[in-house]
Amino acid sequence: MTVVTRFAPSPTGFLHIGGARTALFNRLYARRHGGKFLLRIEDTDRARSTVAAKQAILEGLQWLGLEWDGAPVYQSDRLERHAAVAQDLLDTGGAYRCYCSPEELAAMREAARKRGSGRLYDGTWRDRDPAEAPEGVAPVVRLRAPLDGETVIDDAVQGRVAVRNDQLDDMVLLRADGTPTYMLSVVVDDHDMDITHVVRGDDHLTNAFRQTLIYRAMGWDIPVFAHIPLIHGPDGAKLSKRHGALGVEAYRDMGFPPEAVCNYLARLGWSHGDDEIFSMARAADWFDLEEVGKSPARFDLAKLTSLSAHYIREMADARLAGLIEPSLAARLGAPLTALQRARLVAGLPGLKPRARTLVDLAEAALFYCRPRPLQPDAKAAKLLDGDGRERLALARAALAGIANWSAESAESAVRAAAEAAGEKLGALAQPLRAALTGSTVSPGIFEVLDVLGKAESLGRIDDSLGRAAG
Repeated sequence: MTVVTRFAPSPTGFLHIGGARTALFNRLYARRHGGKFLLRIEDTDRARSTVAAKQAILEGLQWLGLEWDGAPVYQSDRLERHAAVAQDLLDTGGAYRCYCSPEELAAMREAARKRGSGRLYDGTWRDRDPAEAPEGVAPVVRLRAPLDGETVIDDAVQGRVAVRNDQLDDMVLLRADGTPTYMLSVVVDDHDMDITHVVRGDDHLTNAFRQTLIYRAMGWDIPVFAHIPLIHGPDGAKLSKRHGALGVEAYRDMGFPPEAVCNYLARLGWSHGDDEIFSMARAADWFDLEEVGKSPARFDLAKLTSLSAHYIREMADARLAGLIEPSLAARLGAPLTALQRARLVAGLPGLKPRARTLVDLAEAALFYCRPRPLQPDAKAAKLLDGDGRERLALARAALAGIANWSAESAESAVRAAAEAAGEKLGALAQPLRAALTGSTVSPGIFEVLDVLGKAESLGRIDDSLGRAAG
């Protein structure tokens, strides 16, 4: 058997962080077993589904690296197929038409609540002669569900779960306008897509019982169900807006690398021994549903941030530059030139250890890409007045005489100039940092000199000296 999983979001908003974890688990399980991971967009709710939401889902999955196999399936393209299955059930007696009015249904629901029954529909039209149907009333189509016994699901995560059939009423398959319900569409699509494992949030567990009845009524193989616990906030409550960002795109905009987000999500509810940091390729080698816990996992932004810092430190400089380049270009108002990008890549080793997010990194790297003349911040500007200007001029003279430019040669030259003037090295380094970066905070100043190169370094110093003189 070829394992086939699917992720089936509804495009009514952003890609929720919980949905991203569901997609990740589905993909990991499929890859672990050499199977397929499919994507289905459940867009039958035309009133709430939007093109923007569909695009956000696709872009969110792609940003995370959760590529799917084949083309996405759009549920709205398959309405005729769903209706045809309902007709098959009508033809075989597995379903029937119900002509109850809204008022009658409301009365049934109220009566069921009073007697504590989960069966909200009393089966009025289950065995009634259709010839008795009132004129001008468009019927719904209902499944003829079993009245006794129980429906059992051997869930790959939750274990054996059962519900009495007298708690499951004859659900609607087709509405009065002929459109299929969610329950019918999901089952038909999963069957037609050859889905072998339905991995989704445990808020769908009650749906699984009803969907099982449809599978049985059609005589179809029932997939393996695996209902994973939802993600909770740090306080143990279901993750919501009050806990912070919910959408994947928000974490992208906050500067978390996709590798860090995937690594963190993989550990939310699944574990492999004491392993905390691993690639998704390694996770695909390890992942199994048996290791998914039954209890909700708590989302911890501090842990995600720690993982983010790790991935930034370990990431190749060229890839890091590519991730933050769009942000830098937006700040500068123009694409980076080849020289600016080369300078950025060269400067990243000294910036990575301090960055927790890509936003942090982009902010710290901005001075390498700024065009001349730099505008120093208030603290830096104070270092370029009076004595600071004189010390900067001393440093400039020492640097100008270097033949073979490097961090080591720059440090030797500036250190010698400081000693000759009876100054400490820091006295020259501070105004030098202000002139080169426009700030009082940066990587080691001689590393900065090396990355900028001689011409750019002297040019920035001259800009500052000219500004101070003016």
